[in-house]
Amino acid sequence: MTWIATQIWLIPMLPLLAAGVIGLLPRRSDQPAMALAVGSMAGALVLSVLAFLFTLTHGGEEPARILTQFEWLRVGTAGAGVRLGFILDPLAAMMLVMVTFVGLLIFVFSAGYMAEDDNRARFFGFLSLFAAAMLGLVISNSLLLLFACWEVMGLASYLLIGFWFEKPSAAAAAKKAFIVTRIGDLGLFLGMLWLYRETGTLLFYDGGAGALEPGALAAMTTNRVTGTLTVATCISLLLFFGAVGKSGQVPLHVWLPDAMEGPTPVSALIHAATMVAAGVFLVARTFPLMAGGVDVPVQSGAGLALGVVATVGSVTAVFAALMAVAQTDIKRVLAYSTVSQLGYMFLGLGTGGVAVGMFHLITHAFFKALLFLGAGSVIHGCHHEQDIRRMGGLRRWMPLTFATYAIGMMALAGVPLFFSGFWSKDEILHAAWGWGPSRWPFILGAVGAFLTAFYMTRQMAEVFFGPHRGGDGGGDGDDHAAHAPATGVHESPRVMTVPLVLLAVSTLILGWLGTPAWPWFESYLSGHRHVPVAWDRLGHAIPLMVASTVIVALGIGLGWMLYGKRPRASATAADVMETRWPRIFAVLRDRFYVDEFYEATVVRAHRASSRVDRWLDRLVIGGLVLAAGALARALAFAVRMVDELLVNAGFDAGCGVMRWIGQGFSRIQNGGAQRYLGWLGMAMVVLTILVIWGWEGR
Repeated sequence: MTWIATQIWLIPMLPLLAAGVIGLLPRRSDQPAMALAVGSMAGALVLSVLAFLFTLTHGGEEPARILTQFEWLRVGTAGAGVRLGFILDPLAAMMLVMVTFVGLLIFVFSAGYMAEDDNRARFFGFLSLFAAAMLGLVISNSLLLLFACWEVMGLASYLLIGFWFEKPSAAAAAKKAFIVTRIGDLGLFLGMLWLYRETGTLLFYDGGAGALEPGALAAMTTNRVTGTLTVATCISLLLFFGAVGKSGQVPLHVWLPDAMEGPTPVSALIHAATMVAAGVFLVARTFPLMAGGVDVPVQSGAGLALGVVATVGSVTAVFAALMAVAQTDIKRVLAYSTVSQLGYMFLGLGTGGVAVGMFHLITHAFFKALLFLGAGSVIHGCHHEQDIRRMGGLRRWMPLTFATYAIGMMALAGVPLFFSGFWSKDEILHAAWGWGPSRWPFILGAVGAFLTAFYMTRQMAEVFFGPHRGGDGGGDGDDHAAHAPATGVHESPRVMTVPLVLLAVSTLILGWLGTPAWPWFESYLSGHRHVPVAWDRLGHAIPLMVASTVIVALGIGLGWMLYGKRPRASATAADVMETRWPRIFAVLRDRFYVDEFYEATVVRAHRASSRVDRWLDRLVIGGLVLAAGALARALAFAVRMVDELLVNAGFDAGCGVMRWIGQGFSRIQNGGAQRYLGWLGMAMVVLTILVIWGWEGR
């Protein structure tokens, strides 16, 4: 099993090869494409499990860290080469298992969900490319290689979000996601350049010479840019800006809800296992740099960068949860939930460290994939209806989808004690409570927990309870059986429900790996193989657990009181909150008008700038080009005149003189011998006279 540590690159290579082969297949090769995609992910899962087992058996006082370095290219004959590398450590191994397992279930689910699509082969090719990029990012030991995989994932997300490009909304959402995430990527790129300038390498670990090792960290934390702002902090903030774009944090969150225009399996893959998790993983991988390279507890607030991470995360957690409260698209509710939960992950990283934030990332990946695939099952069963106002009562006809969706909902809401989201969320709140600089992140996290329980209860009540409103828009609550045949609501096939069951089981099991009494996950990341039971930690956590339970109960209770006990009578009926607080509801429904604000400011400024650029191009630059052309034509005309009037005329005159002289000589040389003798005799006479004249002169 040791060989997997040095051949870790095989894991992303399998789906990458599948994507390449699928790209060469004919368009209608649906079954081969599906088999290649699913088979490659299954193979990657097997290899990931082997890598995970290796890290389990090779831990100690320090986590197992196996590096594979190679020279990518050499600049100049004697210049230093650019080196890339792969890394296998507990952080990478844990992410590999999560991405491949959840990704495999999403691939299998896609086989049923996309069964009627004419472009399934292309779809599975894009999915494989997406998964390969994420897996390559996870095992990268070089920020340059990580950035390359990061950008490939951006391309794949553009292709998948806009997969149904014939829909204008899907094409617009794909462009929006691509452009907004590129804004964040600019920060990541600048941070990468600055890091290379300071350390001379982009390798994270390199036998003591890596950018995240003590020597480089000490230099960056002592070198100050201005005042108390160190080089390490500046680079960390630039890297975090890239994570903000990729993980949909405020203010670059606007692309993530619109990404729902893609097929539902794409939404599940983006929101659970791949793209948005990349930003959180980047912060976790570069955590020594984010913490300022100081060996002090995170809770003390050491490191300005981590303070920014915690602040942005806590604000995003509440901000996105508020928007989720008033949405009516089943996938958009989950999309804003993802933005909010990503905020919790950053809050956990900023206040509690890598183990706290990554534990919630792992648990969230499973129950959010469950929720998105469950939403896909609902949409499939309701014939592609996504408006929760036109659903209702679905638990009667989709019992398996309802049961699994309920497990995901309770995990997301943080219902104790058997749901993983409860344990991971409480770890974050506990870390935020003990964070030295401020209690505001904890307060915002608690408010977000209440809102999460509320809007998920609202969604469950609207979708699965009350009368069915998908037929004629009405119902009295007792005629469900009559409505089912009319609307054709049905349970999804096994190829879609089996992944739901597996994800639901995983959601119930995972939480026990990180309880306060048995913090196995934290010990695993730190390299300790033996995890003792810590009852004292559980005792300290119980008061916060009780408070968290009360918060969740209040959220669920309020949601059920407003939407469960008083179900919507028809699809056109106003929302309960809209009736009571119309202005507040309008603000939440319209997402605080952030998109409109960007449209009125950034987009309008860009359009104005483009108009100025167009004016400069047409009048100034174009005018200069036209003037230069006119000058060139004038010079050409002058040269032509000189050529024709002086050069050509002088040449013609010279030719005329030569011709006249030639004509004169031609008259003499006419071929008559008698004339030649006459001229010769005359010349002799003249010569004789001259000789005699000269002689007499002497």
